[in-house]
Amino acid sequence: MIMRHEDIAIKIQPEELVGKVSGLQGDGCRLVQIACSKTKENNFELVYSFEKDYKFCNLTFEVPPDAEVESISSMCFSAFLYENEIHDLFGLKIKHIAVDFQGTLYETAVKYPMSVETK
Repeated sequence: MIMRHEDIAIKIQPEELVGKVSGLQGDGCRLVQIACSKTKENNFELVYSFEKDYKFCNLTFEVPPDAEVESISSMCFSAFLYENEIHDLFGLKIKHIAVDFQGTLYETAVKYPMSVETK
């Protein structure tokens, strides 16, 4: 039997990210994934998913393409892979990544193939 739990999504401001992640970790949550997508307004939406006891908490926010987002890899080390991927595929700047590949995690035919400028 599979038990379903209610998941929550919390819209935050980008500058709240580090504090919210710190609080979730303090509550025993673990990072599950970080996703990035383009919006109709040519911004990026980021979703940071955390889990505890089969319940998910998703932190979401939008940023313009020229924004810089603070890394959470100092708290959630595995985030460095997601953050490098987002930088390499979308062109979004992420500051202070614990292990920063400087745009070389992926080799793509087109630089930032999923950026808002790419059609």
